[in-house]
Amino acid sequence: MVTNVNLIVGTTHNNAPINMSVKRAAVDLIKDGTYDQGLINKIEMCYRAYDPCLSCATHFLDGKFALKIDILNHNGELVDILQNF
Repeated sequence: MVTNVNLIVGTTHNNAPINMSVKRAAVDLIKDGTYDQGLINKIEMCYRAYDPCLSCATHFLDGKFALKIDILNHNGELVDILQNF
């Protein structure tokens, strides 16, 4: 019988690098305010690189990774939302 466990969960351990990769992808992929729905696929790759379990654990029954992206301007104001659900 297990009485004490200390888990190091990949999602928690990799949270900072995931966030940095998502930010870098957004900066690299959004040019002059132009972006498209394909941005979702590229952002999803940032998650899968660090934590393949998160993307599988949070997908819908149709096999999509549920992802919502808030597009902010340089002042941090919301200008658009991309989502695949």
